[in-house]
Amino acid sequence: MSSAAAHNSPSSDSDSDGGTNSSDRHSDLSSTIFKSYIDLTGGGHQYQHDLIKIQSFLTSSRSGALSCLICLERIRAVDPTWSCSSRCFAVFHLLCIQSWGVQASNLAAARAASRAATTNDNSLLWHCPKCRIEYPKYQIPKTYYCFCGKLENPPHDPWVLPHSCGEICGRPLKYNCGHHCLLLCHPGPCPSCPKLVKAKCFCGAVEDMKRCGFKNFSCNGVCKKLLACKTHRCNETCHDGECSPCDAKAVYKCQCGKVKMERQCFERDFRCDNPCDKLLGCGRHKCERGCHEGECGKCPLQGKRTCPCGKRVYEGMSCDVAAPVCGATCDKMLSCGFHRCPERCHRGPCIETCRIVVTKACRCGSLRKQVPCYQDLTCERKCLKVRDCERHACKRRCCDGDCPPCSEMCDRKLRCRNHKCPAPCHRGACAPCPVMVTISCFCGETYFEVPCGTESEQKPPRCRKLCRMTTLCRHASTSKPHRCHYGACPSCRLICNEEYPCGHNCKLRCHGPIPPPLPEFTLKPKKKKSTHQNEPSPGTSCPPCPELVWKSCVGNHIGAERMMVCSNRAEFACDNLCGNLLKCGNHYCTKVCHAIKLNHSSASEGHGRGEPCEKCTLRCEKERDPTCPHPCPLPCHLGDCRPCKALIKRSCHCGAMVHAFECISYNSLSQKEQVSARSCRGPCHRKLPYCTHLCPETCHPGECPSPDQCSKKVVIRCGCQTLKKEMLCKDVQAMYRLNGCDPKDISKSQYGLGLLPCNPDCKSKVRVAEAELQLRKPKPPEEKELDAKSNTTKRRRRRDRVQEDRKTSRLKSLITAIWRVLLFVAITVTLLISAYYGYKGLMWLSDRMNEAETQRQGRYTRRI
Repeated sequence: MSSAAAHNSPSSDSDSDGGTNSSDRHSDLSSTIFKSYIDLTGGGHQYQHDLIKIQSFLTSSRSGALSCLICLERIRAVDPTWSCSSRCFAVFHLLCIQSWGVQASNLAAARAASRAATTNDNSLLWHCPKCRIEYPKYQIPKTYYCFCGKLENPPHDPWVLPHSCGEICGRPLKYNCGHHCLLLCHPGPCPSCPKLVKAKCFCGAVEDMKRCGFKNFSCNGVCKKLLACKTHRCNETCHDGECSPCDAKAVYKCQCGKVKMERQCFERDFRCDNPCDKLLGCGRHKCERGCHEGECGKCPLQGKRTCPCGKRVYEGMSCDVAAPVCGATCDKMLSCGFHRCPERCHRGPCIETCRIVVTKACRCGSLRKQVPCYQDLTCERKCLKVRDCERHACKRRCCDGDCPPCSEMCDRKLRCRNHKCPAPCHRGACAPCPVMVTISCFCGETYFEVPCGTESEQKPPRCRKLCRMTTLCRHASTSKPHRCHYGACPSCRLICNEEYPCGHNCKLRCHGPIPPPLPEFTLKPKKKKSTHQNEPSPGTSCPPCPELVWKSCVGNHIGAERMMVCSNRAEFACDNLCGNLLKCGNHYCTKVCHAIKLNHSSASEGHGRGEPCEKCTLRCEKERDPTCPHPCPLPCHLGDCRPCKALIKRSCHCGAMVHAFECISYNSLSQKEQVSARSCRGPCHRKLPYCTHLCPETCHPGECPSPDQCSKKVVIRCGCQTLKKEMLCKDVQAMYRLNGCDPKDISKSQYGLGLLPCNPDCKSKVRVAEAELQLRKPKPPEEKELDAKSNTTKRRRRRDRVQEDRKTSRLKSLITAIWRVLLFVAITVTLLISAYYGYKGLMWLSDRMNEAETQRQGRYTRRI
């Protein structure tokens, strides 16, 4: 029921609405208005249902929760409506109920036309979508009236109940008491008559002033009405309606008086199971009736009598003599109703089944056949006519055309989308869902009912009482109470102010737990847009700390700090290089900034998560001591390098011999010791610069001493090489210098040639020698013409070679394909020839075997 007069509760910090409309500023007086009626009716009385229905209609109309069962749309205050006035008093859109009534009437007319029945407006019925009360077609509403039906097209007034004229209802009250409804024009049924009248109790013993609607009452005394037996009186409490049968027990006789039994008073007139067996008036026959009262009557065999077929009458016959048969045809109508009995007049009943053969047609008319009259003719043909549901075929065997209604369930989804149609399969739209959903506040005292499927579009009811639930968040002692509501309690609006482990406080709205909603209420109110975008949901822990702090990178580089959220523990790397000294002690890490992996003691404390610096893969680049040209074979390392044991080769000063030394041994010697160690201790094998002779000194470093004082003997000649003379090498060099020539420029073969002057004898020999030389000179070679191919580039020659190879490969592939085709043809021809001659051979062998068999049989026949 709706809540009583609202409490003047203070506005709480949890209320979602800051202001209310004019209708919400007034308290709900519906419970006060109907209190007297409810007190009079008492709990569980049949009249209380009407009061609850009126109150539910008023609550729904006031809150705007009225919905049309046909279209499931909300009924607005300005929409024309129609309400059922027979049983359910449901409210519909006028256009919806008109369309509903026309469709139902047309469907009834179509069904009547399919059965060839005559129809009129009184026989075409349509029913209320909710209570299924039937109305004739002429009662389809055409005009919009108020609830009481006095005002046509009532105007909308914000101070009057929607769809009401605002005047006194004035409708006749129930049970035709003669009074009229005194409430203002209202939806739903009128309450019981409240006027005071004098009325008697059910037994008539007490007279009292009662409300006209409740004038039938019980005095709670003994009824004492005379029962139907006219002997005893009713001993029950004063009650409505007829008294129960008399249950006083006594001994009574049956109707024939042969049996006596103890029975209740209302069962005193009974019949036993014994036959009567009294003699009739003729004195010859006994009464064959059962137990009965009064005289048995005359003998039925006295007076006029007829033969068994009734055609011949006999008079004056004794009752103990059987009437003879007349011998004529019986001719009584048989049970079929079409033929008569063909036997002679006989005693007893005629044959039960008519066996006359007639031509019958089956019910559907597709089969005609001669059968006995008593036998029904049906065919096996299934009726394919669609039933009145227009969804399923009849499928009845041998149907006469009047197909029965569809026996399957409709089972289509109703417009509420929650239930299926429970009615048998039908044509047209399904009836609206009859389920009503209760929408209530949290305490359950304010509620209203709406049609199933419209609950998601309704606004929850407003209850003026305070919420009974205890706040579960940490502000339970400081929060203000709030009004009763629908669903879960609203979340607390105070600041959380809970301290984080980092030392900051939570500055969001309180997000502690809230009491859960009652599970029986299914309405889900629309979520309101929150002004706090990052507001956590109630019942969750505080979100991570949102304060902004400066945080350094994982490599702790100076100047690379970033502004980050305090709770964001994600590490970041800057764009700088790591720069930490590697284990080698010579190079620095070149990775991008990364977390450094610390030692095991720090890692055990949770700070050792990181990535180790790169491993130095370079070779050792240190300078050795003593200085060595060989690099250190070890990777980059700490400390000094190991002594170099590499072998180095050093030639002697003259170049005649190569010495092998250990690098460390050789480089540890002084300069003089190295020069001494490299000497081969033999003669110098270097050629002197001004002559063709070798240095005569012992192997020494540097240039040979006094190269122009060579004391070797040299043979000098004249230009024609006829004259020769031995001289010291240093003198020959002096002669070349006198002639203005440098001895270095003279080749070994020309050294000393032409220094001596020629005599006259030398000239004749020179001429002969020149002539011989002229004859020995070869002819000058002819210039060969350059080949055109030699002038072409290498790439072009390669391309030409590839093209020639391609042409060759194409030719080869063509030849190969032709060869394969020829080979396939040859194999095919060979197989065909072999198959042909094989078949011929088999046929010849078969003929020979047939001839041999014929000859053998001929010999066997001659022998027989």
